[in-house]
Amino acid sequence: MVPLTVLKKNGSREAFDREKLLRGIFKSVEKTTVGHEQVTMIVDEIERELRSANSVEIESRKIGDLVARKLKQLDKVAYIRFASVFKRFVDVEEFEKELHKLL
Repeated sequence: MVPLTVLKKNGSREAFDREKLLRGIFKSVEKTTVGHEQVTMIVDEIERELRSANSVEIESRKIGDLVARKLKQLDKVAYIRFASVFKRFVDVEEFEKELHKLL
């Protein structure tokens, strides 16, 4: 397999790390009904999508969007946890807006 490179928001690059992605999603699904197998499936699907793209360089935002979309379908609490970190909510109003989108 060709190694994937993640383009970070600050302009730096790092190798795609499947384990890092797993850890991040596991933090979001902690104390929810989402199990280990479901998280592994999400990461498998995301990695497959990334590898099928035309580029070996992927913006971190794209990875975050893929994770958010999958979690939103699977578990709303896990989605909000992930989104609050990924979208970097700065205040309660932003958090409320995202919650209202789910309702």
